[in-house]
Amino acid sequence: MTKKLDKAQVKTALERKVAQTYRPVKPKQQLGFIHHNVDCIGCRACEIACKDKNGLPPGPRFRRVMYVEGGSYPDVYAYKVNMSCNHCAEPACLPTCPTGAIWKREKDGIVDIDSTLCIGCRRCEAACPYGAPQWDPLEKIVKKCNLCVDEIDAGRKPYCVMGCMMRVLDIGPIEELWAGTWKTTALGPNDRPVRQVKNMANPELTRPSIAFVPHSKGKVR
Repeated sequence: MTKKLDKAQVKTALERKVAQTYRPVKPKQQLGFIHHNVDCIGCRACEIACKDKNGLPPGPRFRRVMYVEGGSYPDVYAYKVNMSCNHCAEPACLPTCPTGAIWKREKDGIVDIDSTLCIGCRRCEAACPYGAPQWDPLEKIVKKCNLCVDEIDAGRKPYCVMGCMMRVLDIGPIEELWAGTWKTTALGPNDRPVRQVKNMANPELTRPSIAFVPHSKGKVR
């Protein structure tokens, strides 16, 4: 069944999209994620907390825990890389949306989405180099992580962060996370955060707001 959109709402969203495409939003503070690739045990509690909070059906996952294994005996290794939407400084998804359903918040840099404006073209899904936009096969629209904006606005942290039993996933001002100056349980006293790990798309594409404490085998030389 064809979904009828509110023309006035779409017009407002498109005007916002055009403005943010040609003059990218420079937020007062850019929030981002940090994940400790070594200390993560891969329990996927963050994934389950996210799916539960967002009422997602089987299939779409806003947050994804990826297992990386390799080497040969006796030099073997295994670690986890945990990603969702990276709330990029220059999000590739935003300008591709024909209805303006995606925008970037000025106060904290969160890339939000109004899925009620989505027409299911899936252009954002194709544009994102990190796989953040997720197709909902039941509603036939795209949804994505919005860093639990309702929780952020209430002074709390996202469900994925609160669900992490090892406390290796956290959020904070991304510049301070990269610098290692933000106080967080995801960062040890001798850890040095990086912006990219192996097999991750080039950060220069969209300037993602994410930091990692990498495994020695996952470092980008």
